[in-house]
Amino acid sequence: MDEGVLLSTAYCGPVHYFEMVANHSRVFIEQHENFIRQTYRNRCVILGSNGPLSLVIPVEKGRKPGLKIRDVRIAWYEKWQQNHWRSIYSAYNNSPYFDYFADDIRRFYTDRWRFLFDFNMEFLEKILELLLPEVKIMLTQGFEEVPGRFVNCRETLTPKITTPCNGYGIRAVPYTQVFEEKFPFVSGLSILDLLFNTGPEAGDILRHSG
Repeated sequence: MDEGVLLSTAYCGPVHYFEMVANHSRVFIEQHENFIRQTYRNRCVILGSNGPLSLVIPVEKGRKPGLKIRDVRIAWYEKWQQNHWRSIYSAYNNSPYFDYFADDIRRFYTDRWRFLFDFNMEFLEKILELLLPEVKIMLTQGFEEVPGRFVNCRETLTPKITTPCNGYGIRAVPYTQVFEEKFPFVSGLSILDLLFNTGPEAGDILRHSG
């Protein structure tokens, strides 16, 4: 495609988020939007032994209406990193590629970041380095200021919205999952699920989904 795609920041976004990243020639992240709760901006969904599990990054309370995403601070009043990593380990330590990628992912659950946006961007860049090294991410210069033709998929980044954006999110390519003997294929999970289950093939799965 010669069009770009505009996305919001996401914490280990769902597979269809990365499908859009892989299949558009230009990828922009909106850095001037307001923070929206109950979206993938500060949560991801993994597949545990009891089914899908949401992992939420707590953010500081006392947010004023209209707080920009770049100004949202991660809260440290609870041990969310320890809890998230424990859940990820429990879910994927028996997956085919967990040991291969664990060291790359582990630092995001030991180091500290002040701002959610910065944490998400560094995590995104690491995932792209592992799976889609050819992709370069750009940031908007102003709210929804993107040069050229693009599709705006910002508002689809919520677990509550099932309507796909530009066709993505409905043509999920099935792949082997850890608990497939307990559950039928579960779509809409974090990119971590695809990474740990398919390893080097993940990039091709994302590219061929378009």
